[in-house]
Amino acid sequence: MASAVETESADGEPRIETESGGTLAARIAHRIEETVIRRGWPVGETLGSEVGLRERFGVSRSVLREAVRLVEHHQVARMRRGPNGGLFVCAPDAGPATRAIVIYLEYVGTSVADLLEARLLLEPIAAGLAADRITEEGIETLRAILAEEFAGRDDPESSSEDPLHLMLGALSGNAVLRLFIDVLTRLTARYTHTSRKLSRAEVAESKAVRHEEHSAVADAVIAGDGARAQTALAAHLESVAAWIEKYRVPRASRITGAVVEPEAVEGPGAKLAEVLAGRIHEDITERGWQVGMVLGSETDLLTRYGVSRAVLREAVRLLEYHSVARMRRGPGGGLIVAAPEPQASVDTMALYLEYQGVSAADLHTVRNAIELGIVARVTERLTEGDPVAAERLGRAVRRPSEEPSEDPDKGDLFHTELAALAGNPVLSLFLSILTELFRRHAAGHEQPMPDAQAHAHILDAILRGDAGIARHRMRRHLDTLTPGWR
Repeated sequence: MASAVETESADGEPRIETESGGTLAARIAHRIEETVIRRGWPVGETLGSEVGLRERFGVSRSVLREAVRLVEHHQVARMRRGPNGGLFVCAPDAGPATRAIVIYLEYVGTSVADLLEARLLLEPIAAGLAADRITEEGIETLRAILAEEFAGRDDPESSSEDPLHLMLGALSGNAVLRLFIDVLTRLTARYTHTSRKLSRAEVAESKAVRHEEHSAVADAVIAGDGARAQTALAAHLESVAAWIEKYRVPRASRITGAVVEPEAVEGPGAKLAEVLAGRIHEDITERGWQVGMVLGSETDLLTRYGVSRAVLREAVRLLEYHSVARMRRGPGGGLIVAAPEPQASVDTMALYLEYQGVSAADLHTVRNAIELGIVARVTERLTEGDPVAAERLGRAVRRPSEEPSEDPDKGDLFHTELAALAGNPVLSLFLSILTELFRRHAAGHEQPMPDAQAHAHILDAILRGDAGIARHRMRRHLDTLTPGWR
């Protein structure tokens, strides 16, 4: 077992870290989450009192409370104080992780072309599935969305939200598509909101075009014509990307003021600390994500955002968990901008999809779309000549057979390298979520060893520049990965 050392957390309490770099609290949080999954996610049931959990895991109060904060941030369970209290299983919400992923994708430089590629791979599938599954209730919902959109076409102050795409994700019946479309829609909205100030005529024209294109998609879905719905949606997405490229301008540097109450931003159930963490996210992004920059001392931040010390420290914990910022103590200290990493959000997304009961068919549909798109892009890149990329893929194919291991991550190495070489951070991140979901589900179950031969055959087709054969082989390979899912 790795030895442990004490460091200091955001509020000055001890945080115990193992030599491997992970906190003991994070390990305990993961064990609690595995317990919830193993028990079938029994919402409302208690996992034990604080005293009982401390005894079960053999940790101090400070370590358990930090673990509980992580579990609460993942929205797996909530600690209830007082008589009959304890840690109770709750129904999760992917909102916090979705927002963090959107910020991460901005940080790594997701382009409009990357965004469009991901949307063109996934959203037409949702439109086709929605057309196949449409009900009278779904028809009424789509018509209501279009009616509200039409009513606000001449109002420059009306909402710029785009609920049609989110509704198509919901109507598809595929939990993975629904979640990924939520991320894509949020990211598109952020890019759209960085556009230059438009004249009333430009706003009216933009809304008229959007309504016309939305109507074409909805009409096809309502008619049950999946092929037409897919074609209409693809054309609309091309139009959206062209609009963003035409009107988008760089973000201005600014620091926002006091944080409003959570009910005004996130709804009645939101925690003010999560709202504040989101606001600081925004401020870091607005200033160009200058890693190492000091945002201010604790005193400065308390004054700037108008919150209590307890709220600020809880927000900082969340920022630290997502590697967005770190609190440094002492002279010259303060909240320091960090280089974010997505693993915490990937974990949260995987947990959320586990709770949603994602099926093998859901997973297979989305993973096929993503990985086949990645194969096509990598084949095009290598056809243009990239010996370094070819060697990387070759090593990824050879490594599992040269280094036999029970570690499932080694079986994902070829897929991970393909995604990295495709150069689209959205697709890479989505694939990471699917891989993590599969890994969590596979834990404790006997799984087939990585099929290095299948990987080698896929690579052979890629190197020959035959995208059709490469996609066919990848499709057949993916067919072998999900039969035991449920």
